[in-house]
Amino acid sequence: MSSKNGNLASDEEIMKRYDKEKKWGLAICIDLGECDHAKVSSKEHITKFAIDLADEIKMKRYGDPIVVFFGAEPKVQGYSLVQLIETSQISGHFAEDTNRAFIDVFSCKGFPAKKTAEYVKKYFGAKKMEFSFCFRDI
Repeated sequence: MSSKNGNLASDEEIMKRYDKEKKWGLAICIDLGECDHAKVSSKEHITKFAIDLADEIKMKRYGDPIVVFFGAEPKVQGYSLVQLIETSQISGHFAEDTNRAFIDVFSCKGFPAKKTAEYVKKYFGAKKMEFSFCFRDI
């Protein structure tokens, strides 16, 4: 985690507030650096990740993951992922040139934000990670 995000709450604190304040949804943004190149450049690994993450956070997938390679410049070239879940979506972009990944999870069903971020970091062999969360509501 990064100090840029301040002192992050524990999963227990996040879920307590989520339930108490009856928030509509929870979103997390996970930025990974120094990932395992073979993992962020593999369509198969990224596809399996979407399936495994949905299982890990106990979300029901809606259809198969969509994983597409594109990008005209090396800086942004790589795979992008969308996995619909019944309660919203998992998405990500994987920058091959810099071995970075940017993953977002949004759901109106609560899930452990910090534990999820750590799971994602390990899945892609990242040496660096920053993440943040926010509640969605109106």
